[in-house]
Amino acid sequence: MKILLTGAKGFIGKNLVTKLIECGHNIHILVREGSDTSCITEDVNIYLHNSDVNELVKLFKKEKFDGVIHLASLFLSSHNPNDLSKLIASNIQLGTELLEASKSSKVVWFVNTGTFWQNYQNEDYNPVNLYAATKEAFENIAKFFTETSNLVFVTIKLNDTFGPNDTREKVFNLWTKMSQSGKKLGMSAGEQIIDISYISDVVNAYIQLVNLLEKNPLQHGGKTYVVSNQERLSLIDLAKTFEKATDTKLNIDWGAKEYREREVMHPYSLGKPVPGWKQQCSLEEAICKTVKK
Repeated sequence: MKILLTGAKGFIGKNLVTKLIECGHNIHILVREGSDTSCITEDVNIYLHNSDVNELVKLFKKEKFDGVIHLASLFLSSHNPNDLSKLIASNIQLGTELLEASKSSKVVWFVNTGTFWQNYQNEDYNPVNLYAATKEAFENIAKFFTETSNLVFVTIKLNDTFGPNDTREKVFNLWTKMSQSGKKLGMSAGEQIIDISYISDVVNAYIQLVNLLEKNPLQHGGKTYVVSNQERLSLIDLAKTFEKATDTKLNIDWGAKEYREREVMHPYSLGKPVPGWKQQCSLEEAICKTVKK
């Protein structure tokens, strides 16, 4: 299929683009004007978006995409007043422009990326932070476009992710640096349950959903699926698993830091996975593949 993808420069996006190409799809990516695209494979068509929605509509009508995979977003665990316009532009405005272009050009399906943080304490909607609130707002906006066209809109919700060549300041990268330096790290009491998924499992969920949408898109319209790890461990037990997988010792001062405001102690657990998708890597195996000894 001919697929437009946003967020191709991100960790998940880069891995997903590679897999989509391997599966034989014709991949096009959208990046903001002025973005560095040197990290993007040459096997895709790159379009620069200058925030002109009319030009975006023209592009969609010309290219006639079968589907859109929307990964691009701005994640902020907390915000200050200066972040408001950036959060709205990245997490609401861009997506709405894509929906407008999709409706105008009769795109068949649109895969959105949501977050477990939209469902604090397992509620239908309770945003952990403003980032999660913008993700929910975008899904509500999408309702207008699906009610006024034949566009199939489906969401995959993610929690945390990891894998090789991940440059983000995530917990495994932090622990790897700490184990190499031997420095002590102050953390919370570590009782919060962690749901973190390996990148290949995350990518495979998207691939499975694309396959389903190619066969029968209407069956998945309005659905929300999740990618979740079968092994949900407390942060303390996750550290023990990390130590076992990497044969290292972590010097962590548990309880040195207070829990954050609205700390997620138990991640969202009521979602359903993409039909036919199964986790392939155990947590310990995935950590071994991720961390270079």
